[in-house]
Amino acid sequence: MMVFPYSLGMKAKNWRAVERPYTRSDYIHGAPHSRINKYTMGVYKEDYTHELLLVAKEDMQIRDVSIESARITADKYLSRKAGEGNYFLEIKAHPHHVLRENKMIFGAHADRLQEGMRRAFGKPVGRAAQVSSGEPVLRVLTYENWIQTAKEALELAAKKLPKNYTIVISKISEKKVAA
Repeated sequence: MMVFPYSLGMKAKNWRAVERPYTRSDYIHGAPHSRINKYTMGVYKEDYTHELLLVAKEDMQIRDVSIESARITADKYLSRKAGEGNYFLEIKAHPHHVLRENKMIFGAHADRLQEGMRRAFGKPVGRAAQVSSGEPVLRVLTYENWIQTAKEALELAAKKLPKNYTIVISKISEKKVAA
């Protein structure tokens, strides 16, 4: 019989519910670093005409690995289809919340090694961004002829993230760009 060193019962849905933020990393010993490599991609220019936002439809927590996966997917699609100088991609959700897990051992005779809910505060296992309903997760600035490409890139990125999203397209006014 095989003994697993950690709980196999932890699923992605266990991390989705928004809870009280646990962010004070100076008090958290061994808090993992965020796995997001870059927060901005492409080239920022003042003359972009349209802004596309990937907006969350409900409150949730998004793990940093999911955000990184969505970023890579959107960036690769945009750079391949639109070219490096025709877009600016930005991550708006930052993973500050530290996730904890009370690890349990399963298998034969494992009941002698665990303590159940005694001192069950948990050890840090990852990070997540807490996102409210209506809050943007990703933002793309582009020109009018690349709107459809940017929309497709955000749709692909949304498939890498939990729950449901909507894409909001808006035209950038001259005053907004100058400010």
